[in-house]
Amino acid sequence: MKRLCVICEGATEAEFINACLYPHLLPCGISIYPSILKTRPGQSGGGNVSLERLTRHIRNEYRHADFITTLVDYYGFKRRGAQSVDELEAAILESALCALSITDSRKLLPYVQQYEFEALLFSDIDAFHWVMEVWNQQVRGFLQAIVAAVTTPEDINDGRTTAPSKRLEAIFGKHYSKTEHGPLIAEAIGLARIRQSCPRFNQWLEKLEKMQLD
Repeated sequence: MKRLCVICEGATEAEFINACLYPHLLPCGISIYPSILKTRPGQSGGGNVSLERLTRHIRNEYRHADFITTLVDYYGFKRRGAQSVDELEAAILESALCALSITDSRKLLPYVQQYEFEALLFSDIDAFHWVMEVWNQQVRGFLQAIVAAVTTPEDINDGRTTAPSKRLEAIFGKHYSKTEHGPLIAEAIGLARIRQSCPRFNQWLEKLEKMQLD
Protein backbone atom coordinates (compact mmCIF):
# COMPACT_ATOMS: atom_id res chain seq x y z
CA MET A 1 0.00 0.00 0.00
CA LYS A 2 1.44 3.37 -1.05
CA ARG A 3 0.83 6.53 0.98
CA LEU A 4 -0.30 9.50 -1.11
CA CYS A 5 -0.30 12.89 0.59
CA VAL A 6 -2.55 15.58 -0.86
CA ILE A 7 -1.56 19.08 0.18
CA CYS A 8 -4.77 21.09 0.15
CA GLU A 9 -5.84 24.53 1.22
CA GLY A 10 -8.75 23.89 3.55
CA ALA A 11 -11.27 21.67 5.29
CA THR A 12 -13.56 21.45 2.25
CA GLU A 13 -10.91 19.79 0.11
CA ALA A 14 -9.74 17.62 3.01
CA GLU A 15 -13.23 16.23 3.54
CA PHE A 16 -13.62 15.62 -0.21
CA ILE A 17 -10.36 13.67 -0.18
CA ASN A 18 -11.45 11.54 2.79
CA ALA A 19 -15.03 10.93 1.62
CA CYS A 20 -14.58 10.55 -2.14
CA LEU A 21 -10.97 9.96 -3.15
CA TYR A 22 -9.87 7.67 -0.31
CA PRO A 23 -12.41 4.87 -0.98
CA HIS A 24 -11.88 5.21 -4.73
CA LEU A 25 -8.09 4.85 -4.65
CA LEU A 26 -7.84 2.20 -1.94
CA PRO A 27 -8.48 -0.69 -4.39
CA CYS A 28 -5.62 0.71 -6.48
CA GLY A 29 -3.26 0.09 -3.57
CA ILE A 30 -3.11 3.78 -2.66
CA SER A 31 -3.91 5.21 0.76
CA ILE A 32 -4.61 8.89 0.20
CA TYR A 33 -4.72 11.45 2.99
CA PRO A 34 -4.99 15.25 3.19
CA SER A 35 -2.49 17.67 4.68
CA ILE A 36 -3.86 21.18 5.06
CA LEU A 37 -1.58 24.14 4.45
CA LYS A 38 -0.62 25.82 7.70
CA THR A 39 -1.18 29.55 8.04
CA ARG A 40 1.06 29.79 11.11
CA PRO A 41 2.71 27.33 13.52
CA GLY A 42 0.13 25.16 15.25
CA GLN A 43 -2.72 26.33 13.04
CA SER A 44 -4.13 25.48 9.63
CA GLY A 45 -6.62 27.05 7.32
CA GLY A 46 -7.61 27.77 3.76
CA GLY A 47 -6.73 30.61 1.48
CA ASN A 48 -3.52 32.56 1.09
CA VAL A 49 -2.02 29.89 -1.16
CA SER A 50 1.33 30.81 -2.66
CA LEU A 51 4.23 29.10 -4.36
CA GLU A 52 6.41 29.69 -1.30
CA ARG A 53 3.91 28.16 1.14
CA LEU A 54 3.30 25.14 -1.08
CA THR A 55 7.01 24.55 -1.55
CA ARG A 56 7.64 24.70 2.18
CA HIS A 57 4.78 22.30 2.90
CA ILE A 58 5.89 19.84 0.23
CA ARG A 59 9.39 19.86 1.71
CA ASN A 60 7.97 19.13 5.18
CA GLU A 61 5.78 16.25 3.98
CA TYR A 62 8.21 14.72 1.50
CA ARG A 63 9.85 12.17 3.79
CA HIS A 64 6.54 10.96 5.24
CA ALA A 65 4.79 9.92 2.01
CA ASP A 66 5.46 7.70 -0.98
CA PHE A 67 3.89 10.28 -3.30
CA ILE A 68 2.78 13.89 -2.97
CA THR A 69 0.19 15.80 -4.96
CA THR A 70 -1.66 19.07 -4.40
CA LEU A 71 -5.28 20.19 -4.56
CA VAL A 72 -5.37 23.98 -4.55
CA ASP A 73 -7.44 26.50 -6.48
CA TYR A 74 -6.19 28.66 -9.31
CA TYR A 75 -8.60 31.31 -8.06
CA GLY A 76 -6.95 33.30 -5.31
CA PHE A 77 -3.48 31.82 -5.85
CA LYS A 78 -1.15 34.58 -4.66
CA ARG A 79 1.26 36.24 -7.08
CA ARG A 80 0.48 33.82 -9.91
CA GLY A 81 0.83 36.65 -12.43
CA ALA A 82 -0.05 35.72 -15.98
CA GLN A 83 0.78 32.04 -15.52
CA SER A 84 -1.79 29.55 -16.78
CA VAL A 85 -2.91 26.62 -14.66
CA ASP A 86 -0.43 24.32 -16.43
CA GLU A 87 2.39 26.83 -16.05
CA LEU A 88 1.60 27.21 -12.36
CA GLU A 89 1.77 23.44 -11.85
CA ALA A 90 5.14 23.39 -13.62
CA ALA A 91 6.37 26.22 -11.39
CA ILE A 92 5.29 24.33 -8.25
CA LEU A 93 7.15 21.22 -9.40
CA GLU A 94 10.30 23.18 -10.28
CA SER A 95 10.27 25.02 -6.95
CA ALA A 96 9.76 21.78 -4.98
CA LEU A 97 12.56 19.95 -6.79
CA CYS A 98 14.88 22.86 -6.14
CA ALA A 99 13.94 23.05 -2.44
CA LEU A 100 14.45 19.29 -2.04
CA SER A 101 17.66 19.31 -4.07
CA ILE A 102 16.45 16.42 -6.23
CA THR A 103 15.90 15.86 -9.95
CA ASP A 104 13.56 12.84 -9.86
CA SER A 105 10.00 14.18 -10.13
CA ARG A 106 8.17 10.83 -10.07
CA LYS A 107 7.17 11.26 -6.45
CA LEU A 108 5.58 14.69 -7.05
CA LEU A 109 2.42 15.58 -8.97
CA PRO A 110 1.29 19.20 -8.49
CA TYR A 111 -2.36 19.80 -9.36
CA VAL A 112 -4.15 23.14 -9.48
CA GLN A 113 -7.93 23.08 -9.82
CA GLN A 114 -9.29 25.27 -12.59
CA TYR A 115 -10.68 27.52 -11.32
CA GLU A 116 -12.02 26.39 -7.94
CA PHE A 117 -12.99 23.20 -6.16
CA GLU A 118 -16.61 24.39 -6.33
CA ALA A 119 -16.51 24.06 -10.13
CA LEU A 120 -16.78 20.29 -9.64
CA LEU A 121 -20.16 20.75 -7.95
CA PHE A 122 -21.67 22.04 -11.20
CA SER A 123 -21.20 18.57 -12.73
CA ASP A 124 -24.76 17.73 -11.64
CA ILE A 125 -26.80 20.66 -10.36
CA ASP A 126 -29.65 18.39 -9.23
CA ALA A 127 -27.37 17.05 -6.49
CA PHE A 128 -27.84 20.38 -4.70
CA HIS A 129 -31.45 19.36 -4.16
CA TRP A 130 -30.45 16.59 -1.74
CA VAL A 131 -28.45 18.75 0.66
CA MET A 132 -29.77 22.29 0.32
CA GLU A 133 -32.86 23.41 2.21
CA VAL A 134 -33.36 26.26 -0.22
CA TRP A 135 -34.30 24.54 -3.49
CA ASN A 136 -36.88 25.40 -6.10
CA GLN A 137 -37.19 25.68 -9.85
CA GLN A 138 -35.91 29.24 -9.83
CA VAL A 139 -32.73 28.15 -8.06
CA ARG A 140 -32.35 25.27 -10.48
CA GLY A 141 -32.78 27.72 -13.35
CA PHE A 142 -29.98 29.92 -12.01
CA LEU A 143 -27.62 26.95 -11.77
CA GLN A 144 -28.66 25.61 -15.18
CA ALA A 145 -27.97 28.98 -16.82
CA ILE A 146 -24.42 28.96 -15.44
CA VAL A 147 -23.76 25.45 -16.76
CA ALA A 148 -25.32 26.22 -20.14
CA ALA A 149 -22.95 29.16 -20.66
CA VAL A 150 -19.75 27.07 -20.47
CA THR A 151 -18.32 24.01 -22.19
CA THR A 152 -17.44 22.27 -18.92
CA PRO A 153 -17.86 23.24 -15.24
CA GLU A 154 -14.09 23.82 -15.15
CA ASP A 155 -14.59 26.77 -17.50
CA ILE A 156 -16.60 28.75 -14.93
CA ASN A 157 -14.16 31.62 -14.56
CA ASP A 158 -12.27 33.19 -11.68
CA GLY A 159 -13.72 36.68 -11.59
CA ARG A 160 -14.19 38.36 -8.24
CA THR A 161 -17.96 37.85 -8.47
CA THR A 162 -18.16 35.06 -11.04
CA ALA A 163 -15.92 32.36 -9.57
CA PRO A 164 -17.83 29.14 -8.80
CA SER A 165 -18.00 29.75 -5.04
CA LYS A 166 -19.09 33.36 -5.54
CA ARG A 167 -21.90 32.25 -7.82
CA LEU A 168 -23.12 29.76 -5.21
CA GLU A 169 -23.01 32.44 -2.53
CA ALA A 170 -25.05 34.74 -4.75
CA ILE A 171 -27.69 32.06 -5.36
CA PHE A 172 -27.93 30.45 -1.92
CA GLY A 173 -26.70 33.26 0.32
CA LYS A 174 -26.13 32.29 3.95
CA HIS A 175 -27.78 28.91 3.36
CA TYR A 176 -24.67 27.62 1.55
CA SER A 177 -21.68 26.58 3.65
CA LYS A 178 -18.53 25.82 1.68
CA THR A 179 -17.14 23.39 4.24
CA GLU A 180 -20.44 21.70 5.10
CA HIS A 181 -22.24 21.45 1.77
CA GLY A 182 -19.35 21.26 -0.72
CA PRO A 183 -18.15 17.74 0.16
CA LEU A 184 -21.72 16.47 0.62
CA ILE A 185 -22.75 17.66 -2.83
CA ALA A 186 -19.62 16.17 -4.40
CA GLU A 187 -20.35 12.85 -2.71
CA ALA A 188 -23.97 12.97 -3.90
CA ILE A 189 -22.81 13.60 -7.48
CA GLY A 190 -20.23 10.81 -7.39
CA LEU A 191 -16.76 10.68 -8.91
CA ALA A 192 -17.97 9.04 -12.12
CA ARG A 193 -20.18 12.00 -13.04
CA ILE A 194 -17.58 14.55 -11.95
CA ARG A 195 -14.91 12.87 -14.07
CA GLN A 196 -17.22 12.80 -17.06
CA SER A 197 -17.97 16.51 -16.76
CA CYS A 198 -14.54 17.80 -15.72
CA PRO A 199 -11.80 16.50 -18.05
CA ARG A 200 -8.90 18.22 -16.31
CA PHE A 201 -9.87 16.78 -12.95
CA ASN A 202 -10.30 13.39 -14.61
CA GLN A 203 -6.76 13.52 -16.04
CA TRP A 204 -5.38 14.19 -12.57
CA LEU A 205 -7.31 11.30 -11.05
CA GLU A 206 -6.13 8.97 -13.82
CA LYS A 207 -2.54 9.82 -12.91
CA LEU A 208 -3.22 9.16 -9.23
CA GLU A 209 -4.72 5.77 -10.08
CA LYS A 210 -1.50 4.79 -11.88
CA MET A 211 0.95 6.03 -9.25
CA GLN A 212 1.26 2.58 -7.70
CA LEU A 213 2.48 1.27 -11.06
CA ASP A 214 5.36 3.74 -11.44
